[in-house]
Amino acid sequence: MSKAMAVQPASPLSRFWYKWRFHINILLVLIPLGFMPKYFADVALFRGTSGLGERMVGEVPVGPWSITLAEFRAAPPELDGPAGYMKTFTGALCKECIGQVKATYLRIGKPRSLRAAGGIFFGSAYRMGATVPLPTRTKPDAELWITMEGWDGSVHQAAVPLEQASPSTVAWLQKQQGGKP
Repeated sequence: MSKAMAVQPASPLSRFWYKWRFHINILLVLIPLGFMPKYFADVALFRGTSGLGERMVGEVPVGPWSITLAEFRAAPPELDGPAGYMKTFTGALCKECIGQVKATYLRIGKPRSLRAAGGIFFGSAYRMGATVPLPTRTKPDAELWITMEGWDGSVHQAAVPLEQASPSTVAWLQKQQGGKP
């Protein structure tokens, strides 16, 4: 004699899972694939294979040297906690001046001295990055100042209008001020 086991009726959730589990698993594979183009674009941007940044500013002469400047992300400044709003730029020194330039700084507004020259560029001379804080009272007609210090002790400066360097930052500043010029 064999005892027959009583079969429990399957719950509706259990029936749904057994019927649709293959399709749900396929979705788990396909959903991440939708984010892959943005991922690969970000990887190319960080590696430098897509250029210095999302938006090229151009070559800026600074005394006897020059730097090719780019806006890393063509977006408004990002809030960085207590430091305030920050904007990132990238640059590459000219081939002739790589051995002559000791340091390169970036700042919004004219620096008072070399000690207040702004954020220092870091990285290789072929692809440097600098993050610049936006002072709270920055006006849309402000200038982005580049300071280069040579190994011989010479210091050279150049200014680029913020409108030319980062139109998205100027639009953000105008919005912050309520549309006032």
